[in-house]
Amino acid sequence: MEPVVVLALVAAIVVVFLVASSVRIVPQARRYNVERFGRYRRTLQPGLNLVVPVADRINTKLDVREQVYSSDPRPVITEDNLVVNIDTVLYYQITDPRSAAYEVADYLQAIDQLTVTTLRNVIGSMDLEETLTSREEINSRLRAVLDDATGKWGIRVNRVEIKAIDPPHTIKEAMEKQMRAERDKRAAILHAEGERQAKILTAEGTKQKDILEAQGTQQAMILRADGEAKAVELVFQAVHRNNADAKILAYKYLETLPHLASSDNNTFWVIPGELTEAIRTVTRAFGDQPAAQPEGAADAGADHPSDDGGTPELDAGWTASLDAAAAADEAGKQAAAAVSDAKAEAEAAKSPQTPRRGQTPGSD
Repeated sequence: MEPVVVLALVAAIVVVFLVASSVRIVPQARRYNVERFGRYRRTLQPGLNLVVPVADRINTKLDVREQVYSSDPRPVITEDNLVVNIDTVLYYQITDPRSAAYEVADYLQAIDQLTVTTLRNVIGSMDLEETLTSREEINSRLRAVLDDATGKWGIRVNRVEIKAIDPPHTIKEAMEKQMRAERDKRAAILHAEGERQAKILTAEGTKQKDILEAQGTQQAMILRADGEAKAVELVFQAVHRNNADAKILAYKYLETLPHLASSDNNTFWVIPGELTEAIRTVTRAFGDQPAAQPEGAADAGADHPSDDGGTPELDAGWTASLDAAAAADEAGKQAAAAVSDAKAEAEAAKSPQTPRRGQTPGSD
């Protein structure tokens, strides 16, 4: 092989190598830092880029997308001297590839250590209960500190989240007992409130029922009283309009007597003193002349007043202590007998041929 051909072949190989070394293709969301003779030159953007062969070299390749970094659980002491294990999740993004490559040696380790120290400072000022209930406050304070510290590193911290807080086992058991007691307390309170509300509603219902029943009874009594009053008024007007005489009134009075003892609760019944007067009225009404009262009877009535304040007796066999029903029946019988005698005497007075009661035929 001739030397010219060899030199041409070597030159072609060198040209191909130089061309290949000068072309760099950067993927999307990637950044390449280029150094020229060991000094930072520029940052290659996504796409086709040309560099100086041999003089330029790519030092670091960085991903500018948002990254997620989860740290291992770290022990932290709270204000009440309890050790809890806390692990965090960090969301960050590289905004300046040059600073991320040359301002800090290992930005992930730096962020992790800064997160641990900041977390210990924040948790150290809180007790366990406040730590468990103040995650938003802890997250915001961590983000503020990390964002301020990582800004010069070309990194922006978007979010910091506490993934888990693990207290000691004994504390967990105590917390479970406390929560169980709280739930039992709330259940007892709710049960008592339910019973109280049920009793209140029942009492209100009973009250409304009693009120409605009382109002109904009141209305019924008012209507009944109005009806009785109107009935009495109509009877009174009818009696005065028809000009009823004394015999009708006396007869109606005698008819009413048997109803006085119709109730089952009556065990004692007193015969009114107007009964004998009513019988005399009936007798006078159906006879020619009022029957003359024997002087002996008047003297007897004057000498022997009744024990009940002037209530007369029908005959010697009657007493005020008779049973109510028997007294009513006996009074009815006496009244009926008196009316019958009065009618018979009236008929005898109208018919002279018929001998009167107690006379014999042919007597004067």
